Amino acid sequence: MIYRFAEFELDTNSYELRRNGQVCHAEPLVFDLLVFFLQTNGRIVGRDDIVEQVWKGRIVSDTTISSAVKSARQILGDSGAEQRFIRTVRGRGFQFVAPVETVDDDVPMSAGTTNARRVVAKPAHPVVPERTTAPEDAGSRPSIAVLPIRLLTQSERYGSLGDAISHEVIVELARLHWLHVINRGSSFAFRTNDPDLQSISQVLGVRYILSGTLTLHAETSVVTVELAQARDGRIVWAERFEQPIHDLLHLRSSIAASIVGTIETRIQIAEAIAAGRFPTENLDAWSAYHRGLWHMFRFNRADNAAAHDYFKRAIEGDPDFARAHAALSFTHFQNAFLHFTDDRALDLKLTRRFAEKAFGLDPFDPFVNLTMGRASWIAGDLAGAVPWLDRSIELSPNYAFAIYNRALMGVLSGEGEASAIQVDKAISLSPIDPLSYAMLSTRALSHMIRGDFDGAKEWIGRAIKIPNAHFQIFVIAAIAYECAGQRDDALKCIKRLRLLHPGFKAEEFFRAFPFELSTFRTVAADALKRLGLD
Repeated sequence: MIYRFAEFELDTNSYELRRNGQVCHAEPLVFDLLVFFLQTNGRIVGRDDIVEQVWKGRIVSDTTISSAVKSARQILGDSGAEQRFIRTVRGRGFQFVAPVETVDDDVPMSAGTTNARRVVAKPAHPVVPERTTAPEDAGSRPSIAVLPIRLLTQSERYGSLGDAISHEVIVELARLHWLHVINRGSSFAFRTNDPDLQSISQVLGVRYILSGTLTLHAETSVVTVELAQARDGRIVWAERFEQPIHDLLHLRSSIAASIVGTIETRIQIAEAIAAGRFPTENLDAWSAYHRGLWHMFRFNRADNAAAHDYFKRAIEGDPDFARAHAALSFTHFQNAFLHFTDDRALDLKLTRRFAEKAFGLDPFDPFVNLTMGRASWIAGDLAGAVPWLDRSIELSPNYAFAIYNRALMGVLSGEGEASAIQVDKAISLSPIDPLSYAMLSTRALSHMIRGDFDGAKEWIGRAIKIPNAHFQIFVIAAIAYECAGQRDDALKCIKRLRLLHPGFKAEEFFRAFPFELSTFRTVAADALKRLGLD
């Protein structure tokens, strides 16, 4: 079928969009969206219609839909202000308003088409090193298909266990809110002993595929999983999980939680590496965001400034990119937390402003809710921070970053034992987390606020050995070692602290960590004073 409107022709057989006979390059998703609009006969279509027809029921955010509509307008030379072709109907959806003529396939194309360069829209694929421009699927969120975990042991009783684990992973990944997750009905159609990742990628349009096997040995289950880049089959991560079978519900949820916690970190790393292969001038919103994340988690002044600029670039490319606004909030949090700028009051204000902007764009994103909580924390409002962190965990129960932050709020409020349990869960969910030093130091603080400085030494000792540990970690370590009677180790930490932050004042530590236990504040302040820090 050929659809003609204004100076355009859209040919569904050749998968081409032509303008005055010249082929326009259209991303696959944008092409499908245009086809859908053209088939509506001027009818107003809502979000659910678009998701069902274009994304085939996959879980996508409003931001993603808005970004696709924006791209469709751009390829037609349209805009949100002009709305010559695609009109936004507030509160209802979108409407294709240009007159459309349908033509049978055997009708000749417009003049000049025979000599046009034929560029066929192809399925999206990940970055390859040779490219010097952004990939075709750049700007879109990473997508993943979770295949059914194959049972390698004959068992009538546990025959559906592999499917149950895979389903649990799908549900938990969807809760992260920043991944496109293919629904079970589509991904479970590829039930094979030797999945062809490239074929699956072409059919489902995904960037990553998770597959695995389940083996039963007496009362023990062994689940082996692989996360691969779909286009070339390269393994991004592989792991083996072994657990007793006796509690099937716990087995399913615990393995799924471990898988999801690691996948989130691994995909973010893979995306950051991919974004790093392209010149800055070629970065799209999504690539700029992930390059910014790489800098943000290094926790130093220069990298935080670079992260800030990348997030601003991401927002310029997609003003409705909620996570980019949340990440921008995070950079201002860092400025205030680590005293990277002189105007702390301004950074506190911007931390709150960008977090609120992100929440307005996507109130169900766990990271967005987390930044709202951190905005309250850095302003000294622990009571205000807790509900936001609890909400983040409710939205994504295995979100290690939120669980660790909630544990830290517990420590600052004097809840040592409960916080230790929470941070242990965060560490188990994300053992290679970029903020693992912060998790370990929180675990140390859970001992310190109870006066157990010997118990804190092991945890803080591990934290200060991790790259990118910021100066506040060494302050915690100095207090722990001094109170445990290890002056030499405490002085080593002070030496490292002065290298990272020569002008450090003790008040900076207590402003960043507003402990409610006055007894611990006194103990910590006295320890720092003995070490020459007032």
